[in-house]
Amino acid sequence: MLVLVCYDVNTETKAGRRRLRRVARVCESTGQRVQRSVFECQLDMAQYEALERRLLAEIDPSADCLRLYRMPGTRGFEVIEHGTFKATDFDGPLVL
Repeated sequence: MLVLVCYDVNTETKAGRRRLRRVARVCESTGQRVQRSVFECQLDMAQYEALERRLLAEIDPSADCLRLYRMPGTRGFEVIEHGTFKATDFDGPLVL
């Protein structure tokens, strides 16, 4: 399934800036950045649950916001891009 991870970490303190870097690192290890605080991840259910646990361990729920959008299957789902960034097509051929 495609998972969209969006976060807003309060960076007014040194601890907040540290949390922001850690959250970004977790997301970078799992998916691809499509905007500053938005990542697309192609995951199965076990990977999704592991990602959610890792992210929840990094944020401060009283100061930060984390949103995970699960989009199971691709039937009827479409992403329209505008601008210069082109995302990796996870369903297309893999060229090494």
